[in-house]
Amino acid sequence: MLARGDKLPMRRARIVRLMTWNIQWGRGVDGRVDLERVAREIERLGMPDVICLQEVADGFADNELAGHDGSNQFEALAGYFPRHETAIGVAVDMPPSTGRRRRFGNMILSRCPIVAVRPHLLPWPADAGVRSMQRVALEVLLHTALGEVRLTTTHLEYYSAIQRHAQVERLLMLHAEGSAHARRPRPVSPAGGPYDGHAGSCSAILAGDFNCVPGSAERLRITSAVDDLTPPFLDTWQVASPGAQHPATAGVHDRVQWNDQPVSFDTVFVTGDIARRVQNVRVDSSTTASDHQPVLVELDLTC
Repeated sequence: MLARGDKLPMRRARIVRLMTWNIQWGRGVDGRVDLERVAREIERLGMPDVICLQEVADGFADNELAGHDGSNQFEALAGYFPRHETAIGVAVDMPPSTGRRRRFGNMILSRCPIVAVRPHLLPWPADAGVRSMQRVALEVLLHTALGEVRLTTTHLEYYSAIQRHAQVERLLMLHAEGSAHARRPRPVSPAGGPYDGHAGSCSAILAGDFNCVPGSAERLRITSAVDDLTPPFLDTWQVASPGAQHPATAGVHDRVQWNDQPVSFDTVFVTGDIARRVQNVRVDSSTTASDHQPVLVELDLTC
């Protein structure tokens, strides 16, 4: 069993394994919050080199997030995976109710060196009468054998289509901005100050829970052209399995919460240069440690 602080050997294979998973703050289909169970499941899935997690929580009481004990899950997850570097993107930051500020958001753990971290709050246009929360896109710049690669993980709004559409447009704007920085680099100095940080890359990965199904307007927009110079995103599932239906990633086991209607909300998009390096894409349909299923992508992308 994986214990917090365990040292794991560095993987030497050429293939980089990336996982995205909405862990629902560690709440399994049995209604029990067990973050160690989540860590064991990630270990069972081969200890991915890059782990993108959504719905990570800190400081909430049980009546606020069912089963949560107020613990700092960002800190705990970093402890479970000590060989991974960590980046945190907080979407919701509220006053404390259990002793610490309440935080909710996304997390990236990576064995590929992280050379920059940029959290972006996503648009949250007013949508009266619709339940919603602030959302975030957590972007990191990874050092790989291909060069620097922008990786973004996000969790778009579930209840409001208006907000979700606005968030997709913002993601594409950020993608265009990062690509433009790579094409038109700014002057830097050898000093290494804040003006000299790493800016962008045309190579990009976008992973997470998009709360919309394949064929929806939002998913089609993500893979559409942004402008004449920005490389468009491709869905890795369609790259690996052209024409095949994407397996369900939510409601597979938790049929009551999802009204017995499993859906495919979680996926990984990549630019064309990385699409050529996609070796395998699969959904782990067996785990019951969350109401979502992990999506795993193997890339010929040594880090």
